[in-house]
Amino acid sequence: MSDARGRLSVHQLTAAVEAGEVDTVVVALTDMQGRLSGKRIHARHFLDEVLAHGTEACNYLLAVDVDMNTVGGYAMSSWERGYGDFMLRPDLSTLRWLPWNPGSVLLLADIAWEDGSPVVASPRQVLRRQLDRLARRGLTAMAGTELEFIVFRDTYEQAFDKGYRHLVPANQYNVDYSILGTGRIEPLLRRIRNEMAGAGLNPESAKGECNLGQHEIAFRYDEALATSDHHVVYKTGAKEIAAQEGLSLTFMAKYDQREGNSCHIHLSLRGAEGTSVLAGDGTGDRAGFSPLMEHFLAGQLAALRELTLFYAPNINSYKRYVPGSFAPTAVKWGRDNRTCAMRVVGHGSGLRVENRVPGGDVNPYLAISAMVAAGLHGIENELPLEPAFAGNAYAAVDSGQAESVPHTLRDALELWERSSIARDAFGEEVVAHYANYARVELAAYDSTVTDWERVRGFERL
Repeated sequence: MSDARGRLSVHQLTAAVEAGEVDTVVVALTDMQGRLSGKRIHARHFLDEVLAHGTEACNYLLAVDVDMNTVGGYAMSSWERGYGDFMLRPDLSTLRWLPWNPGSVLLLADIAWEDGSPVVASPRQVLRRQLDRLARRGLTAMAGTELEFIVFRDTYEQAFDKGYRHLVPANQYNVDYSILGTGRIEPLLRRIRNEMAGAGLNPESAKGECNLGQHEIAFRYDEALATSDHHVVYKTGAKEIAAQEGLSLTFMAKYDQREGNSCHIHLSLRGAEGTSVLAGDGTGDRAGFSPLMEHFLAGQLAALRELTLFYAPNINSYKRYVPGSFAPTAVKWGRDNRTCAMRVVGHGSGLRVENRVPGGDVNPYLAISAMVAAGLHGIENELPLEPAFAGNAYAAVDSGQAESVPHTLRDALELWERSSIARDAFGEEVVAHYANYARVELAAYDSTVTDWERVRGFERL
């Protein structure tokens, strides 16, 4: 489904380099935080050397915190192991133009050790493994991610100098679905839509959201790996385009006390013929469901709490889960019910599960991996599906009728480390690697004195 207009073959790249249209090839991996890291390579050197042999990067890129500090606890990378290299093997199917960076194209890379074996904790490899499990059943995952962001009139440098306080939002009132509100920053939104199309993505629409300056640009669904690739290209590109426009935007899960930035993930499965395997002859509250859909959705619920670390990876992620905020608190499913963690939408070939737990800070490869693993857990164990929840699922948590999404990263880490579902799906190495990620974040947070503490305690305590 990817737009071929923004994509290149190696033959086309070679011709573009010879014609002087391309001088830079960005080769990038996705790190644990869901960011693109890598190198800008001179185009002729790429064609002469990197195309055939790949390039190297320090293996600490999958063993640092968000500030790029070297931290302990990772088996793959440490001072004791010398912080060596791993190999970036460009995936030529991802070769695309970068319209916002003239003369540049981008390639995403898979990561391998020097002997050619995969780096299993690499987010792209984690997803590949789960998709391989599906493929052995003749199934393909189709996914769409819906990223929200908040736009500010401040540049990134100004925001940094202000300590990210007292920023000026692009809209000063709720512009949810407002044409006037999106019109205020249409030059930015138009650039993002059109230049993402020029990079081979398929933009659908832009709309305002509830928080001040908050917006969402939606893209057409695709196969799960392609959707994850598009997600990280879009997230990086949107920030770069905003910077070029003298603005800034954030995807952080919860910027302030108002509505957070969500990243709802839609997932469906197709069989060998390309037809939906989730649609069937079910009746009642599961009208139109196949038995496989029932097991798949039951697996989402059964595994949700144990796999939340892949949906909500940071301290800030958990600030979204507030009753009445459109971010879920209840581990329930419902038909077109936005108060539930799992919302079922569509019908027939469009039948799908929307996971409303992830925020804008999510790593899409890991979150979709978790959904696939959860669905397979339900299918393999033929888990029965509980009745759909009707009504306000926030109240169900308060009354004890529903389990709650974990309240904190500490809770999610404890569930992750005890999870047999996570170990069976991802393996010990991946479980340990991302448990350490959470411990590093918790340690950093626990040792930090916040503005909230200063305001409450400086004079009054």
